Amino acid sequence: MKVKTILVSQPEPKVENSPYLQLVEKQKVKIDFRPFIHVEGVNAKEVRQQKIDLTTFTAIILTSRNSVDHFFRIAEEMRFKVPDTMKYFCQSEAVAYYLQKYVVYRKRKIYVGKRTFQELAPMIKKYKDEKFLLPSSDVLKPEVPETLDELGVTWKRAILYKTVISDLSDLRDVYYDILVFFSPSGIESLFKNFPDFEQKDTRIAVFGNTTVRAATDAGLRIDIQAPTPETPSMTMALEKYILEANKR
Repeated sequence: MKVKTILVSQPEPKVENSPYLQLVEKQKVKIDFRPFIHVEGVNAKEVRQQKIDLTTFTAIILTSRNSVDHFFRIAEEMRFKVPDTMKYFCQSEAVAYYLQKYVVYRKRKIYVGKRTFQELAPMIKKYKDEKFLLPSSDVLKPEVPETLDELGVTWKRAILYKTVISDLSDLRDVYYDILVFFSPSGIESLFKNFPDFEQKDTRIAVFGNTTVRAATDAGLRIDIQAPTPETPSMTMALEKYILEANKR
């Protein structure tokens, strides 16, 4: 079965030189983007019900752009002026760079990890006397609280936003050769929107071990998987599959 159409369950990349764009041009396939899940902010009343008092924290742990956006949104809603002395611990350079949207970077105390939460942990440990706030969604990787508990720091989680399943009812009669998933929530959304979904000839592409597990548990046949040593990115895995499938 040749590949002509692909649906990626994420927002369309805003960069001009996106690898997906290159894939379209090189392999002459059609790629559509549609988020299967989206994020909705929790209001200040719900945050107060979690017994969160922003004035008691001296450091913020930021694991994603969403955590940055929703921390500053809630701070504004609660009329909390974030002090200049606040320390920011960012999981990656991308998160730290995004923080500049809200703070003057060179005037703040910002500590940056490489990529994973474990890589940020040694920096947090150096400042174990701080009182840490962890803004998060309702879904949190277990390794984050486990790591913070192991470090023995004073910390509190604040659920500031939630992952919500998007309405995909307009796609009911639309067929794609490949569906691409990046999280278990995307798989959940597929079956919430289409409980009678049958895979048949549709190829399923998944990124990451947790997504592989979710797809397998849902009874899906996985045709394309990333990252692997040979194909570390999803676009590379897609291109490799398309080259083989369209050559037949």
